[in-house]
Amino acid sequence: MYTESDNLQDYLKKSEIIDFDNKLIVDKCLELQKGTRDEISLIKRVYEFVRDEIHHTGDIGEMTVTCKASEVLEAGHGICCAKAHLFAAMLRYFEVPAGFCYQKLSSSRDVNIKFLHGLNAVYLKDLDKWIRLDARGNKPGRNAQFSIYEEKISKKVNKDLGEEDSPVIFAEPNPTVIEILKTSKDMKELWDQWDLSLKELFKI
Repeated sequence: MYTESDNLQDYLKKSEIIDFDNKLIVDKCLELQKGTRDEISLIKRVYEFVRDEIHHTGDIGEMTVTCKASEVLEAGHGICCAKAHLFAAMLRYFEVPAGFCYQKLSSSRDVNIKFLHGLNAVYLKDLDKWIRLDARGNKPGRNAQFSIYEEKISKKVNKDLGEEDSPVIFAEPNPTVIEILKTSKDMKELWDQWDLSLKELFKI
């Protein structure tokens, strides 16, 4: 992994999508902060909240599409990239640098069908290192965990199947991803556009 920017401040910025000053986000952050001992325990608590308490839209059969962090929190669901927006926003509220990572994975139903997957990278100040955390939400076959020294994300790429893993930690969500999330009128319309190529998106 490597960062898109060498300036950690770029991974702390607020935006229309990463709207960590929204009252819903502020209130939830303050609630989750109670009783935490240090920054790592706080990051773990926020991660597990987004992973476990915010549903993956596809897992619950919801058809509405969420995008910006406060929308995801208010609705209680989002696809992987939308949940990554919320996780980053909550961490940035606490001034913890958080970025965005992307994979291209095979469908569990058909390995010839590929889809984009979004997750986060988080900078741990005390250890001076970035780790990837996947808040997609666990289910049979998916078991992402908070782990500092061994990456335990939802699904590792299988290059033999044509899967891809971008090594870049982006400071902001990808604009194409944002556009699809914002303009899709429902999940069917979103999935029809979700076969996105990392090479096309990031020119890698």
